[in-house]
Amino acid sequence: MGTPEPQFISIGKNAEARRIAVQKQAGDAPCVLWLSGFKSDMNGTKAAALAEFGLEQGHEVVRFDYSGHGLSGGDFENACVSDWLEEAAAVFDTFCSAETVLVGSSMGGWLALLLALSRKSTNKIKGLVLIAPAVDFTEELMWKQRFTDEIRSAILENGRWEQPSAYSDDPYVITRKLIEDGRNHLLFGNPLHLGCQVTILQGAEDPDVPAIHAQRLVEALPRDDVTFTLVPDGDHRLSRPQDIDLLLRAVADMVDR
Repeated sequence: MGTPEPQFISIGKNAEARRIAVQKQAGDAPCVLWLSGFKSDMNGTKAAALAEFGLEQGHEVVRFDYSGHGLSGGDFENACVSDWLEEAAAVFDTFCSAETVLVGSSMGGWLALLLALSRKSTNKIKGLVLIAPAVDFTEELMWKQRFTDEIRSAILENGRWEQPSAYSDDPYVITRKLIEDGRNHLLFGNPLHLGCQVTILQGAEDPDVPAIHAQRLVEALPRDDVTFTLVPDGDHRLSRPQDIDLLLRAVADMVDR
């Protein structure tokens, strides 16, 4: 069995409709749902390793691209957290047929938490494995910490700002819509309760999501069983062979619990 052909589902209506690409790899329960990071897609190193893991272990694995990413339709600059969360929820409801482990990287970690909270009553969330979870990143890491007054003014006045990327020749376009919509989904400030186990993998040398940010998430989950692993020389991506091994062990442990 090779990589399954992508399926497409339509999410939203009229002008808000977008075509979302999904790859579902058949297998036994529990299902593993991959949620990519900001400007990443379902064919990245970690996602591909997770798919191979599912193939070898016989577990169902579901991957998808957010609108404005990868094979999915939609304009990146018109998209925001609400859109990507809606897409994640639709993919979860449509393609995850059984108990599911959510695996989220960076922004995908934030979306995994939001999805777990919104689907808590289904009792289908077995656990979460989060890699450098960028919780509330639009507000806490961008607007408050990294953006200067000049950048904030540009976003407010022009509706967009091009942020140079360390991972691509193309800049990240940060829109006013992204920042303002992100405020509708902030999690920090109140204790959270997911009702499932959570594993967090964090690089100590991560320049994008500092370790202290991930530790703040641990503190925000006082009622849940949380495992926090700090990789001393790890960066943001955690995509080295030893990092991938760590990720797959964490997912295997979550699946087998």
